[in-house]
Amino acid sequence: MLSVLAGEMSIAEAARKEKVSEQSIGRWKAEFLEASKAALVDGRSGPSSREEQLEAEVAELTHSFGGNAE
Repeated sequence: MLSVLAGEMSIAEAARKEKVSEQSIGRWKAEFLEASKAALVDGRSGPSSREEQLEAEVAELTHSFGGNAE
């Protein structure tokens, strides 16, 4: 996929190499680009709610053991 994105290999060449249809390579490329875009947007929006939940649990546990959460 990276070779296709970098222009080092055409979709047709990648399809022949991987023994799949050109449509599959095209779909994978589109999905890869969409997922990459979403990852970049998510990365800019700060920590996920799961990360925030885990940080709160660590702070709570640290506090309960008499430590400092910072």
